[in-house]
Amino acid sequence: MTDMPAARRAPANPARAFARACERLVSESAIAVVARLGVAGVFFMSGRSKVDGVLHITDGTYNLFREDYRLPLIPPEIAAHLATYAEHLFSILLVLGLFTRLSALAFLGMTAVIEIFVYPDAWPTHLSWAGLLIYLAARGGGRWSLDRALKID
Repeated sequence: MTDMPAARRAPANPARAFARACERLVSESAIAVVARLGVAGVFFMSGRSKVDGVLHITDGTYNLFREDYRLPLIPPEIAAHLATYAEHLFSILLVLGLFTRLSALAFLGMTAVIEIFVYPDAWPTHLSWAGLLIYLAARGGGRWSLDRALKID
């Protein structure tokens, strides 16, 4: 078939053109950075609210795990330490893009525990975290991560 004159070609699909423009403007690496920083911010601030100073767990945190959270199978004192240290450690790793998939899976597990045992009515918030975390677990930290620089992703 010969080339048709421009006037006789089918009109361009504006939705498809817009989608392609968005794909060119926003890379997967940019999405990964935003996801890493967004999730890390949420969990790091939660971790900071549980401590005084660097990592001294407050009495209020122990009470929170004893009275409000009441996780099954884990004593509140151990759960307070595990959650607080995990929120700090995995947030820092996500910001750096180091062990991104592991950190995302750890936070995905924490999110599931929070949803199931602590705040089951907060599923819209937890679902938004899970969406970002699933993306990071599946795709990794992106081009702008230490995982990529160190070739461990």
